[in-house]
Amino acid sequence: MNQKQPGAPTGASSAPAPSGPSASTPAAAEEKASWLPMMALFMAQVLMSFNVAALPVSLGGMVDDFGVAPTVASSTIVTYGLAVAAVVMTGAKLGRRVGWVKMFRVVVAMFIGSSIIMIVSPNAGWAIAGQALAGVSAAIIVPALVALIAENYRGAQQATAVGSLGSARAFSGMAAFLIGGTLGTLVGWRPVFVVVLVIGIIVFALSFTLRGDRGDATVTIDLVASLLIGVAIVCLTLGFNNLNGWGAVGATDSAPFSILGLSPAPALIVLGIVLGQAFFSWTRRRAASGREPLIDLRVLGSSRERAAVYAMFIVVALEACVNFTIPLYIQIVQGRTPFDTSLAMMPFNLTVFVTATLVVRFYKRYPPRTIGVFGFGLTTLALVWLAFVVSNNWETLPTILGLVVFGVGQGALVTLVFNVLVTAAPARLAGDVGSLRGTTQNLASAVGTAVAGALLVAILGTSVATAVAKTPNLPPALVSQVQEGNVNFISNDELGTVLRERTDASEEQIASAISINEDSRLQTLRLGLLILAGLSAVAIFPASRLPRYVPEEIPDPSPAGGPAED
Repeated sequence: MNQKQPGAPTGASSAPAPSGPSASTPAAAEEKASWLPMMALFMAQVLMSFNVAALPVSLGGMVDDFGVAPTVASSTIVTYGLAVAAVVMTGAKLGRRVGWVKMFRVVVAMFIGSSIIMIVSPNAGWAIAGQALAGVSAAIIVPALVALIAENYRGAQQATAVGSLGSARAFSGMAAFLIGGTLGTLVGWRPVFVVVLVIGIIVFALSFTLRGDRGDATVTIDLVASLLIGVAIVCLTLGFNNLNGWGAVGATDSAPFSILGLSPAPALIVLGIVLGQAFFSWTRRRAASGREPLIDLRVLGSSRERAAVYAMFIVVALEACVNFTIPLYIQIVQGRTPFDTSLAMMPFNLTVFVTATLVVRFYKRYPPRTIGVFGFGLTTLALVWLAFVVSNNWETLPTILGLVVFGVGQGALVTLVFNVLVTAAPARLAGDVGSLRGTTQNLASAVGTAVAGALLVAILGTSVATAVAKTPNLPPALVSQVQEGNVNFISNDELGTVLRERTDASEEQIASAISINEDSRLQTLRLGLLILAGLSAVAIFPASRLPRYVPEEIPDPSPAGGPAED
């Protein structure tokens, strides 16, 4: 292992060398470590990201195979993100206690088991359980990636290694949509997870090239903090995920219980926020008393690091919304194949991959603040553009252009905000940075997917109800369903079949209902994209608080201390 300063910031290879006689001697030159261990970490990131990206592509297949609603099938996505976010901080401490390499191998084996469950799952419950196991495994893989990079690489190599995680994430997303779309169309959705199984086996074999410590039995795990943050994240995710099904205010018939007639969904969100605040309060008190906290809050020691976390949450939530919305619309609404979905998403995923790989080169010329503001500016403009040009044909040049621009902003931001956090923290806090990254990204992904589903269904219901009220002579059964709020995303063919089999509607009435459904869905998609554009625009404010240093001014965090205050 080369011996550059611990915690050397990513992207800092051009910073001036330290003064002193040893700085100029050949003996002080930085040795290059082998990239073979990085292949294991790169493929581990591919494993997790491929699994996540394969879920939206498999959405249509799971809906047909299990006979469930799209929102039920999407619970696999939410469950994975929830499990990672709820367990990742505890996983980081467990990795330090047992040893990162040993824990890495164990959880990769667990991930292999989760892919087998997905392949053989007889119903949606099994698929959700499989993703829960995958999420728990990823909860330890996520901080392990950062800790093992810090253990195996330094300086410029560390910068390249960290940057490769962003490109691996984008590459696997692109590959999952392409491979998953092809397999889903020609064979079925289950073979997609055979690919996940193969990747897992490769990662396990490569894990024997990794170097790491043997663990530290003196590391303690704060069980109170683990419980507080775990329950908080479960409450937040369940609350957001069920806003539509259980009711945003009043409880619906689908709600498991009501609170004086009110829906439990917003109550869970409030409870999650309260428990989250209790977690931070408890963690500060524990650190002040000299005991080891679940996560060292010095990784959030300044406004720059907090701004990076806010920006990370928003950019991942935006990506989750887009990755849920477009496959939903193409597969469920338009009734097209998973391969069509992969082609529609290709411009976005390819651009994210290329940008995430190349954006590190701009760190030598532009400060993070400039790149962050520019990135969110691009995503905002792209979403507004898509809202106005999107149509039932995803292959149009204006739509492709919008996805490409959105991908440029997304790719730059995903890598940037992670680098800001790694730059600010010393090497000994690498596991804490990794757990913070995992909690933020996966909570954002789960909340983004859940909110996207609830938001789109709510907008669709309002749009359809308005159109039905203005259209006379529709089948009474359809009007009754709309008035009861039983509106969801279905294809034109499915709607026509339901009306013919369950009502006495004439062909003219069926044609009117299909026209309403088609127009309302497209209007819902456009309004949803505008709302996402508003969220992206709001993110420009935290991005404007990112560091504004240039390479020669990048701070070198002390191994003994945390990030410096602003």
